[in-house]
Amino acid sequence: MSAQHPLQSEIERYFAAGAAAAGDPAALRAFTQLRDELNHGRLRAAEPDATAPLGWRVNSWVKRGILLGFRIGQLTAFGNHDLSFVDKDTFPARSFNPTEGIRVVPGGSSVREGAYLARGVRLHAADVRQRGCLHRRGHNGRFPRMVGSCAQIGRRVHLSAAAQVGGVLER
Repeated sequence: MSAQHPLQSEIERYFAAGAAAAGDPAALRAFTQLRDELNHGRLRAAEPDATAPLGWRVNSWVKRGILLGFRIGQLTAFGNHDLSFVDKDTFPARSFNPTEGIRVVPGGSSVREGAYLARGVRLHAADVRQRGCLHRRGHNGRFPRMVGSCAQIGRRVHLSAAAQVGGVLER
């Protein structure tokens, strides 16, 4: 069993607080740190564990932290007159720069904050939600598809046209 992550007790406390966590700057700070850990692949909602019966360990507190982000987030308008949308301010669209080695091709590709993409990932008309995890060099998401709800797509995976992975945890 691994040691408890420093954020775990904070996330658990704010999640247990329910609606009272909304508007609490400390809850937002804890969630933002969690989201940053997810962005960089340092935390995952589930991870390989050879001692677990199915070889994976679910990090339920991370999943509750993601739900906390929806609970405390406020609806906000994003974009401009060419492309606009309304979503929770806690999960804005993610920006990339060339030094990250991630290729995001225009024409329908979007990635939310909280989704980890490894160096070498190429996205072509893909939608990666806050819980998606594309974590192997050379992944090629060429066709329209949605990846979300704690999905983790591994090495050399190619999803065909209109494939969807995951479901919905929030209302």
